[in-house]
Amino acid sequence: MRTGIRIALGLVAAAVWLQAVNAQVVETEYGKVAGEKDAATSVEVFKGIPYAAPPVGELRWRAPEPPRTWAGVRRAGQFSAACMQRISPKQLGPWTVEFLTVNKVSEDCLYLNIWTPQASTGADLPVVVFIHGGGFTSGAADVPVYDGARLAKKGLVVVTINYRLGVFGFLAHPELTAESPHHSSGNYGLLDQIEALKWVKANVRNFGGDPGRVTIWGQSAGAFSVGALVASPLAAGLFERAQADSGLAIRGLAVQDLKAGEKNGVAFAEAHHAATLKELRAMKAEDLLPAPNAMGMAFVPIVDGWVVPDTPQNLNANGKDNDVPMITGYEADDSFTFFAPVTTPADYMKMAEKQYGGMAAEFERLYPAGNADEVAAMVKQSNRDRDRVAMYLWASERVKSHKAPVRTYFFTRAIPWPQQPQFGAFHTGELPYFFENLRVLDRPWQAVDHTVSDTVSSYLEDFAAKGDPNGAGLPAWPQIQAGQPQTMELGAHMGPIPLADKTRQAFWMRYFHSPESKDAPIF
Repeated sequence: MRTGIRIALGLVAAAVWLQAVNAQVVETEYGKVAGEKDAATSVEVFKGIPYAAPPVGELRWRAPEPPRTWAGVRRAGQFSAACMQRISPKQLGPWTVEFLTVNKVSEDCLYLNIWTPQASTGADLPVVVFIHGGGFTSGAADVPVYDGARLAKKGLVVVTINYRLGVFGFLAHPELTAESPHHSSGNYGLLDQIEALKWVKANVRNFGGDPGRVTIWGQSAGAFSVGALVASPLAAGLFERAQADSGLAIRGLAVQDLKAGEKNGVAFAEAHHAATLKELRAMKAEDLLPAPNAMGMAFVPIVDGWVVPDTPQNLNANGKDNDVPMITGYEADDSFTFFAPVTTPADYMKMAEKQYGGMAAEFERLYPAGNADEVAAMVKQSNRDRDRVAMYLWASERVKSHKAPVRTYFFTRAIPWPQQPQFGAFHTGELPYFFENLRVLDRPWQAVDHTVSDTVSSYLEDFAAKGDPNGAGLPAWPQIQAGQPQTMELGAHMGPIPLADKTRQAFWMRYFHSPESKDAPIF
């Protein structure tokens, strides 16, 4: 009898809560969820929906499994924990707290969040699934600049997802390979992303989305994830377009094969005094994280032969991946925060010799620097030219081997920041504009910033809707064509621009087709 009373009281409390928050109840294949209305936009928000079972215990380092079903209505009013990582301080270089993970962390983290302007089955709105960055070691779906309310208000269903990070997401090990029916290990974070996309395909219609118009969109590590998903046969049919911000290029993230990944995994186990996989699975999650302020081993996607059958660059060049419309782009100053500053002519020459080898003398003639001011200017200019040519070469290879169109962009508008002007158009700085979330940051915004934000978010809206960012009232954005080297500038000026002047462009074209570029910077 007491149990019955408790259930009845619980149902009454749930009903009162649903009425109090004006919650919309939506059915998923695992149970009902109740969201909340965003007060500023009237968009319905559903937070912390499980798309997979908690990957803990024996499920650590296994492909994700479906979540358990639940009875009644699940409250979807709070973000879940972020996946295991070291939480960064409130500012890390150019990244203030608005760009960083702010929630608690846990292995129980495989949840997604949805913003929708119309949670009804007949809405058939385009769907955008955003994959966060963070070097595959940090980040989360609840980062403030990723709030999807204003982007959803434009007529999109916006989804953000968590996925396993670091050693939890990308450990390869011979024992893991042996227990896998696919003779594979590593890439669990990518499998999480694929599982989230399966969930979206199966459930998004009830949230107002069109499961036949899903766009994957990622930034930094999320952009590399987009490249891996485009490369993966397991992701075929789960999305119809893809956008990668910072970004996809002719030389991308170095991708190891399975054997090299397993070797790293064995070394990791030995460093943690674990003789077997069972012992590793028994360890506390926090004991597997790198020490505070320590780099630790890098765990990133690998070519495992199952999730990723070959390097994304090879598959792109050979037309052996998912042929969907694509956009890739870079921030103008992506490279600024990833390299030690070069300030003197002597350091500039050393940098040139290290990066460009036998082509260093030609590089120095094209980008001459005789004093500190010239060094700063030439470092910035050469990095920008290199990035534009690198992504054009990636895109032109894709055009030759695919039917779907490809476009590139170069984002030049720097967030106004009088106190920190040195960061410029920094890595991740485009996201408040694309998400229409300038309000999240306390910056002296100008009218041009709001124009840029409205324009680029409209490009994203049109791309998600029809695979083409062009729309009424927007500056024309041409697709990449072989023999027409250019990119689309997104900033105070909107329109196509050259990659570089002809002499410098020719240098970079030769560089990327030479052995000197085998260790080219990512940005």
